[in-house]
Amino acid sequence: MLLVDKEPLVRKKLLQGIRSPQDLRGLNLADLEDLATELRDTIIATVAETGGHLAPSLGVVELTLALHYVFDTPNDKLIWDVGHQAYAHKLLTGRQQQFHTLRQHGGLSGFPKRAESEYDTIETGHSSTSISFGLGLATAKRIKKTPDKVVAVIGDGSMTAGLAFEGLNHAGDLDEDLIVILNDNEMSISENVGALSSFMSRKLTGKTIRRLRDHIEDRLLALSTVGENILNLLRKSEESMKAFFTPGMLFEAFKFKYVGPIPGHELEDLIATLSNVRDHNHGPVLVHVITTKGKGYEHAERNPGSYHGVGPFDIESGKAKPSRPAPPSYTKIFGETLCRIASEDPRVVGITAAMPDGTGLASFCTSHCNRFFDVGIAEQHGLTFAAGLALEGMRPCFAVYSSFMQRALDQLIHDVCLPNLPVTIALDRSGVVGADGPTHHGVFDLAFLRYVPNLTIMMPKDENELRHMLYTALNLGSPAALRYPRGSGEGVNLDEDLHYLPLGKAELLREGTDILLLPAGNRVYPALQAAELLAEQGISAAVINPRFLKPLDASLICAWASKTRAVLTIEDGTVLGGFGSAILQLLQEHAVYVPVKTLGYGDSFIDQGPQSVLWRQAGLDKAGIASNAVSFLHQHRRG
Repeated sequence: MLLVDKEPLVRKKLLQGIRSPQDLRGLNLADLEDLATELRDTIIATVAETGGHLAPSLGVVELTLALHYVFDTPNDKLIWDVGHQAYAHKLLTGRQQQFHTLRQHGGLSGFPKRAESEYDTIETGHSSTSISFGLGLATAKRIKKTPDKVVAVIGDGSMTAGLAFEGLNHAGDLDEDLIVILNDNEMSISENVGALSSFMSRKLTGKTIRRLRDHIEDRLLALSTVGENILNLLRKSEESMKAFFTPGMLFEAFKFKYVGPIPGHELEDLIATLSNVRDHNHGPVLVHVITTKGKGYEHAERNPGSYHGVGPFDIESGKAKPSRPAPPSYTKIFGETLCRIASEDPRVVGITAAMPDGTGLASFCTSHCNRFFDVGIAEQHGLTFAAGLALEGMRPCFAVYSSFMQRALDQLIHDVCLPNLPVTIALDRSGVVGADGPTHHGVFDLAFLRYVPNLTIMMPKDENELRHMLYTALNLGSPAALRYPRGSGEGVNLDEDLHYLPLGKAELLREGTDILLLPAGNRVYPALQAAELLAEQGISAAVINPRFLKPLDASLICAWASKTRAVLTIEDGTVLGGFGSAILQLLQEHAVYVPVKTLGYGDSFIDQGPQSVLWRQAGLDKAGIASNAVSFLHQHRRG
């Protein structure tokens, strides 16, 4: 029960006194509302310095307070879908002192992380997993006869994914005690409808109404067939009434009890509703909460999309803090080039999975709207949809983050590559990505792509080569993956005309006799710089830009490997199954017996941090490449 009559505590710096959610439960309503303001101020001030997911976290402040107030966390399990809305959660669960390190190297993760806190139930960073996670937890608790509750918080965007509906379907079938909170920040409902829905939801979940309904059902069922017919009629009437006032019929079809919609920024309503659901519902229930993304920060409320994920910004103006001028990003160059190619080729189609801005396709959406498709958070569908387009002679390009492409591996194999269809996959954010950390690093793509038959894999050394590779991929007539990193290009001049690159042909950039450097993609320029450092030490290094991981240029690579004393491969990806592994196989198949060292990431997940720091730690910057080359040559002296 909410302590509405308790004397208010000191209204300043309430947050400083919150060491765990237990401290919330002695506060009154006014205190909680003041605390919500303090949470928002802290989140805005911190993200203005560190960057991060601002609008999602601001939108769930009251919901977060209510959840921790009502439920006995961490005994009751709270799962944040995606996790980019968990900043208030972190502040309320003992991490205030570290909050200024948010998303920084060695600091707090921007997502839930079990190593940080017992309140973080599971690592999340990809969407639509919370219901399945929650159902597994709820089922295990039933088997173990543990009374604790399980709450999964999922956004309306994440609810569009097939995985979410698979979880809903199974939860309804099992009839487990699972609470799903639908955080809806897209639906617009009138104040009257919202108030009425809030009132109905609180009353219909109450103990008295619940007991009365159960009693009526029992008495009617005792009347055999007649009673059952009456009960069915009453149920249909109830469903009709709820359908008139609420959008809950979909969830009722999955055998969930539907509650809502309720206003997501009214703490009293939230607490009352969640308390009723906690105490009086059995089986799966979905609570529909209407929130405002960016709530409490005017700039984010007006333009929530732009403040979903932000870099450091000025709080007063809302503008990004000035940074050093940099060349255009790979993402921007990709988007511009796809627009250009599509203007000349009516077969070209652009596809994204809910990331038009992130993947650079926003301009394509404007200039070629009839050939642009946002499939929502549905990478699996997106790839098979692209395959269907290709079957009819189109040239679809599916732009997707490397880490999200992991979700559609089966579709790549079965629906695209097996029938050998001309689908281009633009793998943005390949390699380490920085502050988003291990859930978003795109370091596994080479390992899970290279074994798929019929798939051509390209890696540009710079933004100009990216343009030619995109043109090549779209005109290849077979599946192709184009892998490029997050961030700015190299600042090279762009060729006026686009041209087709000879399939599987590498580029010799530097001759040498001592060691062959084989850098993949964005590691080419650091390798060239490392070759200069080696030359100052009297070491002659050859450098080849492979361009293609698949097919590899066996002739050029094997020839130069035979001319040198050692080979060093360098990749912004995992060495297990990656580019270095491909080179080892190639040399073995062609009986080129030369010492080979592979540089990349080892058999562990990589923490957050600036790309430059992560490259340096892995020995992938120019100094690390040169140092590894020297030590490897020393180990394998002739004679």
